[in-house]
Amino acid sequence: MELLQLYYFRTVARLEHMTKAAQEIRIAQPALSKTIARLEEDLGVPLFDRKGRNIRLNSFGKVFLEKVEMALTALEDGRKEIEDLAGMERGRVFLSTTTHKCFSDLIGTFISKHPDIQLQINQASSYEKIKQLRNGDIDFCITFPPLKVEGISGKSFLTEEILLAVPFTHRFANRKSIDLSELADDAFINIKEGNPFREMTDDFCKQAGFSANIVCEVDELSAISHFLRTGIGVAFLPETFIEDKQVPFHLLHIDNPVCQRTYQIAWLEGRYLSSAARQFRDFMYDYFNEFRNQKNGVS
Repeated sequence: MELLQLYYFRTVARLEHMTKAAQEIRIAQPALSKTIARLEEDLGVPLFDRKGRNIRLNSFGKVFLEKVEMALTALEDGRKEIEDLAGMERGRVFLSTTTHKCFSDLIGTFISKHPDIQLQINQASSYEKIKQLRNGDIDFCITFPPLKVEGISGKSFLTEEILLAVPFTHRFANRKSIDLSELADDAFINIKEGNPFREMTDDFCKQAGFSANIVCEVDELSAISHFLRTGIGVAFLPETFIEDKQVPFHLLHIDNPVCQRTYQIAWLEGRYLSSAARQFRDFMYDYFNEFRNQKNGVS
């Protein structure tokens, strides 16, 4: 049994498609098929159920994949730890996050203070983030709501208020706060379905006893403000999204229900974190601790 066979097997098991796996690994599909066949011959059992061109990981494959993941993760952690001890690490942190402005500012500040550390960042769904952590593809993910998944540790670092934005022509434009149920008959502008922010705000409305009448769906929060100016509806916006106090709409505090979201940084339990990764995590804790102090007027 060779180490390369294990890497190849993990890719095929993840994609359950020989051609796609061969393209990702960048080898010929027949060569990949032969490698998997030799691995199965060494083990004495098939790892996949095959029907025509379709393959599915079978019960033997699922058991073996779990051990392969543990072995490959341990080897990768060992390499990183040795690099740290030998002072050879170049400093890379793999992060899956969001386009939220707070994190953009955090990342920019971190890079300016640690030019020797390279951040590699991608966007992913919560499901994809969990998969990336377990595969060892990333060191951390930033997510909301906090993950509650076995084998994944995390720490909440920011809780922000979700406000209601209304056009200046709205009947509540002279109010400071509202009960969300007062907006039951209003038209809403919101993110498209499938986005965690949309799921969260739909739940806020459900708690208030109604289902929001969505008249406009957008891809990004930044687009919401443009439609608010037209007066076609109201919208939920995170407080930290508001950069300028002179915004072209009116902001209301929501008294009921409590409308907040909490962010978490998460990592795989038991996985070795490089010196660069630990520096990034510590920096993030300090950054948002200062952010909270400034928000609360603590000097």
